[in-house]
Amino acid sequence: MERRSLMAGAAGAAGAVALGALAPGAAEAGVGRGGPPVTAFNVISDIQGDLGDLAVALKDMRATNPRSSGLAVAGDITPRGYDAEYAEVRRVFDRNPHPRKIAWAIGNHEFYVPKWANPDKLAQDTWPNGTTEDSLFRSFYRFAGRNRIFAETTFGGIPVLTIGTERYMHYHDKKLWDEVWISEAQFRWIEDRLAYWARRRKPVMVITHHPLPNTVSGTRNKLYMSDYLQADRLLGLLGRYRDVFLFSGHTHWDLGLSDWYVRRVVPGTANLDGFSVINTGAVQTGYTDNGQGGESAVDGSFNQRIQVEVYRDRVVLKARDFATGAWMKEITVPLATRI
Repeated sequence: MERRSLMAGAAGAAGAVALGALAPGAAEAGVGRGGPPVTAFNVISDIQGDLGDLAVALKDMRATNPRSSGLAVAGDITPRGYDAEYAEVRRVFDRNPHPRKIAWAIGNHEFYVPKWANPDKLAQDTWPNGTTEDSLFRSFYRFAGRNRIFAETTFGGIPVLTIGTERYMHYHDKKLWDEVWISEAQFRWIEDRLAYWARRRKPVMVITHHPLPNTVSGTRNKLYMSDYLQADRLLGLLGRYRDVFLFSGHTHWDLGLSDWYVRRVVPGTANLDGFSVINTGAVQTGYTDNGQGGESAVDGSFNQRIQVEVYRDRVVLKARDFATGAWMKEITVPLATRI
C-alpha cells in the first residue's frame, strides 16, 4: 500500500522566501531557567495502521509527560479511512493511558477508501468504487467528535488550532490527488483566531497534516513542494505572528535531520522574525533524503514525536524517539511577549 498518491498536476507552491534556522535568541538544549512550564503536551502524526507503535507511543508519553494537558495528532490517523480502522485506533486509545483532550487533524490517508473495492481488494482503476467524498468526511467527523475540519481547543490554556483540507481534490479535478484546499470560511476563521489570541498575548499552536513549502525537512523536495493549492495565502496569515507554532507531518522525515525546526519568514507580513515550523516525525515508517531528489526509508525501528513545553517567556520543543526511549534533541524558542 503506497503511503501517498502521485502528485499529478500539482500547483500552488509558495514563492521563494527568506528562511532562518532558529528563532532570534533560540539555542539548542534550552536555556536552563528554573520553574515549571505553564503546560506541556505532545504531538504525533502518521499512525497509518501501525497500532503496535501507537501503543508504545502512548505508554512512553505517559511515562515521560504524566501531566500532559493534551495530545495533537497531525493526520493520517488511519491507513485508508475505513470506519473499522478508526475503531481500531479508538480501541488502542481506550486500552492505553492518554490525555483527556485530543486534537485530531485530517490527513490524506483518511481519503483512501475509494482506491479499494472492499477492505481486501485494491481497485485503483475503478476509483472511487462507489465511495462518496461526503462519506469520507462523515467518517472523520464521527471519530473526531465534530462537524467540520477546522477546530479550536486549548491545552492548559494554550490555544490549539487544527486545520486541513475541505475537499479531496480528485473528486473535483482528475489531475489532482492529495492537494489541500481551504475554504474561504476556514481562511477567515484562521485569520480571526490568530488575531484574537495575539491580542491576548498567547502563543498559538497550529496542527496540520501537510507541510508548507520551504519549511521543515523534506519540503524543498519535489514530493512536497505543492501540497497546498493556496500556500501563499496561508503563509501570509501565519507569517504575521512571531508566536505562531505550526506542526506538520505527512513526510515521515526523520527528526534527526537538522531542519526539523525552522523559522519561516514571509515577505510582506512585517514580521522579520518569522514564525516557528516543526516537523512531527511519524509513528509509522520514517524517511529521509535519498540525495537524488526523492526519499528513502530509514533503517530499523521508527517511532517519533514532539513534546511541547510552554513557559511564560519561551517554548521548549523536544524530539523523542519512542523506539529507543531516548530524547533526540531540543530547542528553546523565546516568546515575543510573556504569557
